[in-house]
Amino acid sequence: MEISGNIKWIDSVKTYGSNGFRKREFVVTTSEQYPQNIIIEFVQDKCELLDSFEVNDIVKVNINLRGREWVNPEGETKYFNSIQAWRIEKLGDDTISEISSTLDNNFEKSDDADNEVEDDLPF
Repeated sequence: MEISGNIKWIDSVKTYGSNGFRKREFVVTTSEQYPQNIIIEFVQDKCELLDSFEVNDIVKVNINLRGREWVNPEGETKYFNSIQAWRIEKLGDDTISEISSTLDNNFEKSDDADNEVEDDLPF
């Protein structure tokens, strides 16, 4: 899967636990009709991939969705999701405009298809 948009925020590398697990988070704001702020993380040796990026860079990020189960000390099971990146690349302004235009066209086609459906409601 991939996400494209502008980098809104980049955090520093954080280290957790005695085993030295490393994570670096950043936010990408998508460019679609309703822009979304998506928090994404790089882990372990991938954290340095963000070193050459800055806020407002236009990027395409390849991601994997991750989910895990955790049982707390009281015995309750909790579930967590994360979005892990494994590759990031800079895009030019023209590329993001092209992506945005494609999304807009797909949305308009979807609207047109909805309008063609006959309304059979009695009111």
